Amino acid sequence: MTGAKTMTKTKYGPIEPRPKVKPKSLLVVPHRSKPLTVAQFGPNTYINNIQKMQGDFSCMPKYPQMSFTPATTSESISVASYEFEARAKPSIFDLSWLQLGWGVATSEGYFVNPPKDSQGKPITNEKALKGIKTKKINGIYLGSNDFGFAPFSTFEQGEQDSSKFVEGGLARILEHTEDKKAGKLSVISDPKLYDLGVDVFEFNRASANPVLIIPVLSSNKDGDCRLYVNGDGRSNLRVGYVFGKLVNKSQRS
Repeated sequence: MTGAKTMTKTKYGPIEPRPKVKPKSLLVVPHRSKPLTVAQFGPNTYINNIQKMQGDFSCMPKYPQMSFTPATTSESISVASYEFEARAKPSIFDLSWLQLGWGVATSEGYFVNPPKDSQGKPITNEKALKGIKTKKINGIYLGSNDFGFAPFSTFEQGEQDSSKFVEGGLARILEHTEDKKAGKLSVISDPKLYDLGVDVFEFNRASANPVLIIPVLSSNKDGDCRLYVNGDGRSNLRVGYVFGKLVNKSQRS
């Protein structure tokens, strides 16, 4: 009938209150020629940082409701390298640690970004990790979702210059690059910023079972001018910062 009002169908049932949504600033950076939208969390332990990023946040007006998932090592490096001297260096590296993501130390080398098991925990079983499909490129092994493996023979520990570090397998596996050097870690370890070079330490062989680690990057504003790359398995207890990738809940049905 012309002029009749359209009736809205009533939905019966309980109405739950919307959880408190906290405002959160975002940063968009280039990652493999695509935009990557992230937020910074911390300082806290890596586990607590991951738990915090799964809450409800907003960045109005574009994102009224959002949460985050942890960035991979490669994504974390892309974010950190963006305007590094003005952003990540003074606000993260000089103050604390940047937690890059999950890694697994074995007797032969290091896996990074291991897949999760049915409980959502990183897989540490060495046989299962070796069974994941990868491609050997310039001495390291690269798989999907930034998964990869760097044998100990592909990198050196200790104090070294930037060029040696970025050409090593550790830097290339963290950045997940097929190139012969890690370009974004070259930006971060620039000798103009760290004239004493890079110190790679605590990337030790697992003597028995594989060890779950969180590789971290840092510097020391009040000490020597050096970039620190730490593979200490206890870093899951250290307080630091982490980047979370945007999950835009407002686009869900």
